[in-house]
Amino acid sequence: MIERLRGICRINGASGDEARVREFIKANIRADEVFTDNLGNLIAFKKGRKTKHKIMFAAHMDEVGFMITDIDEDGFLSFDAVGGINPAVALGRGMTLESGAGVIGTKAIHQQSADERKKIPDFGELYIDIGASSREEAEKLAPRGSYAYFDADFFEFGDGFVKGKAIDDRAGCLIMMDMINGEPEYDAWYAFTVQEEVGTRGAKAAAFTVAPDIAIVLETTTACDIAGTSGAKRVCELGKGAVVSYMDRGTVYDRKLYSLAFETAKANNIPVQTKTLVAGGNDSGAIHVSAGGVCTCAISVPCRYLHSPSCVIKLSDLEAVKKLAEKMLSAVEL
Repeated sequence: MIERLRGICRINGASGDEARVREFIKANIRADEVFTDNLGNLIAFKKGRKTKHKIMFAAHMDEVGFMITDIDEDGFLSFDAVGGINPAVALGRGMTLESGAGVIGTKAIHQQSADERKKIPDFGELYIDIGASSREEAEKLAPRGSYAYFDADFFEFGDGFVKGKAIDDRAGCLIMMDMINGEPEYDAWYAFTVQEEVGTRGAKAAAFTVAPDIAIVLETTTACDIAGTSGAKRVCELGKGAVVSYMDRGTVYDRKLYSLAFETAKANNIPVQTKTLVAGGNDSGAIHVSAGGVCTCAISVPCRYLHSPSCVIKLSDLEAVKKLAEKMLSAVEL
């Protein structure tokens, strides 16, 4: 599974620029029906051996990234974030652009004031250096409105850990691809959504199109099991399995589905945990209030350093989410 995760994470696809990810997924699934809606969501239907209620799985294709907003006379690029990125993870990073490469820079430290040295510069104080010598040269390589991405390695380390960009939420996409390509017991719809990172926009459209009775969102979620953090502030932990949420900043999850996820995990010896803080959000926020309302559950892979070029997960947790998603397809009832 790691090589396939490596492959899909290496594809650049920020919010509004998901076409390459969508085409990769479309070319590598065996569904009974596949179509792309006007917003760019890829929606697939897989016929199972049995039919019951209408269930939809969802995972977003987009990652966080950057968009070029201006170019100065010396060819340096101004930019802004697409999605929630802390400027601290951007400074000094290598970048991949639509036509070339670059690096994020800022004023040299010996030219900074004492106050400037004490704070992290925001995006308005950073620039991308693509080696251009003039505005005209830079405009040919990176015009306003074009995208830039973290140039990040993907590698394994430690006892089953993996580091890379875009694991949020290509991990969920990969699980859904495997479910489609398997032999599911029941019919299901699968929505590979766009623009989650800028407001769960694709999920809203996909939910209205599919009109499911039940939705299960496959995601990654912030794990803070790191040095200097203890107790509830750890949120969830790598190595302890799939994360099933009861509430976040966008959704109070269906209680029956929440309980069923834990019961199903226990019955199938799948490691599972919940979050110890109410924080974050995902496509569930748009899906559960669409049309007449949708019973919704979120199952996530715990991930350190989310929205950075160094997302870190543990493969055993990814496998746990996959197994639980597959078992939930058969277990859910209205």
